[in-house]
Amino acid sequence: MNDEMTNEPTLEPNQPRSPFSAIRAIDYTVIFVRDMAAMRRFYEDVLALSLLRELSPSWIEYGLGSNTLALARPSRTAADAPTPPGSASLQLAFKVSATEVDACADELVRRGVALLSPPTNQSFGHRTLFFRDPDGNLLEIYAEI
Repeated sequence: MNDEMTNEPTLEPNQPRSPFSAIRAIDYTVIFVRDMAAMRRFYEDVLALSLLRELSPSWIEYGLGSNTLALARPSRTAADAPTPPGSASLQLAFKVSATEVDACADELVRRGVALLSPPTNQSFGHRTLFFRDPDGNLLEIYAEI
């Protein structure tokens, strides 16, 4: 098996293995929020994510496959300036089937969410849909086609 297939970097002789080569997955993703109530309504009511647990009013987790998506008020990074409105600080891509992209678009519009880009077949083999959450983060729903 070659290094490309294993995602292992090629090491030069006598080069120590990086401890970061042990990383195999993203365990959880944290979205720092400005308006926790609006974000929670959006992720629970609009996107219908299942609440995994609420550790505090400042930390809420949703289960997404093998990943956890957390909404959190900034604490360790409290000195960070908020991202200006209209500027994405993060993009999340949610994978669904091809027919579900259109159904998700219809549901978002029905719930009053503005679409940045309607369902579109891309030249690279994805059907995509783009919109923003209440804090302005860029969200994508896509399918491989």
